[in-house]
Amino acid sequence: MNDAIVLFGHPVPLLHALAGAGAAAFVLLAAIAVQLAGLARARREEAFAAHERARELDARLAEMRGLQAQLTGRMQTVAEVFGTRQNDLARFLSERLEGLQHRVGQNLDASARHTAAHIASLNERLALIDAAQKNLSELSGHVLGLKDVLANKQARGAFGQGRMEAIVRDGLPANGYRFQPTLANGKRPDCLIDLPGDLPLAVDAKFPLEGLSAFREANDGEARRRAVQRVRNDIGYHIREVAEKYLLPGETQDIALLFVPSESIYADLHEHFDDLVQRAHRARVIFVSPSLLTMAIQLVQSLIRDTRMREEARVIQTEVGRLVDDIGRLRERVDKLDTHFRQAQEDVGQIRVSADKVARRGEAIAALDFEDAPPPRDMNGTASRGLPPRGMAPPAHSPE
Repeated sequence: MNDAIVLFGHPVPLLHALAGAGAAAFVLLAAIAVQLAGLARARREEAFAAHERARELDARLAEMRGLQAQLTGRMQTVAEVFGTRQNDLARFLSERLEGLQHRVGQNLDASARHTAAHIASLNERLALIDAAQKNLSELSGHVLGLKDVLANKQARGAFGQGRMEAIVRDGLPANGYRFQPTLANGKRPDCLIDLPGDLPLAVDAKFPLEGLSAFREANDGEARRRAVQRVRNDIGYHIREVAEKYLLPGETQDIALLFVPSESIYADLHEHFDDLVQRAHRARVIFVSPSLLTMAIQLVQSLIRDTRMREEARVIQTEVGRLVDDIGRLRERVDKLDTHFRQAQEDVGQIRVSADKVARRGEAIAALDFEDAPPPRDMNGTASRGLPPRGMAPPAHSPE
């Protein structure tokens, strides 16, 4: 009994070790008993909950059976109503189908008529399209011809000249322009536009197009660079020629117009070659497209119209001055005539005064009584004239 065991490096008596082991076993058994009691209580609670759930489930099932019976009755009612409504629906659908068939037949007839009309109209339009296609083919031929013209330098120059001449002819009178005139230096510009009261304006229509055509057709950088250099050389040389040939002091205007026969070429020139445009401005040469030339012609028209209006205004002013002079002379003559009329009126007034006096004297003489007293006689025995009878005073004499 005095034996000992070593636990955790300490000697413990065997009796104490057995007592501790018994206490531990008792504690373990007590824990197991408590656990078993808890499990039993949990099982009882679970059995009670299962019983409650079973009771609720039975109640629910009874309620569901009642609802099923009500639903069965309602479904029977609905089936009866649905049967009645189905008959009504079948009759309604039959009537609607008959009406729909009638309308569909009418619509089909109308559609057939409209389709026939549309087919006839389509045939007419196809005929118009055929005619337009023929015109398009002819236009394509004209475009190809225009391309050939533009490819040829001489033909292109004639084309630009013709287009420029057409614009000038349409906008100016016959005495407002000259084609291919000869200047003092022997050069012949394509056109001279006569400005009213000023020097004429020179227009050149021989625009170099080869460089710009090559610039448009260039596919790689090297070809484009060569085309750009060619454009600058050709157009720069032509600008110098125009400035040297057609800008003559005292004979032409100090600017000249260089006609570009295409709007697209004019746009490419201003978009990609602004340096050439500036060089032309410094040389007093202006690039003009067909639309800009038309605007310039309209401006010249306005100048010609204003000049004519000023000339007509001067003529009218001269005539009005002459009319004022005539009115002055007429006023002088009217004044003289008025003076004569006043004098004549005064003379007539004096004549009327004398006539009145003569009439009064005649009346006085007529009132004399010559039967009672013979007229007095003079020493020779003749009756005296003008002597009043005895007893009458002689009449007073008027200074008239």
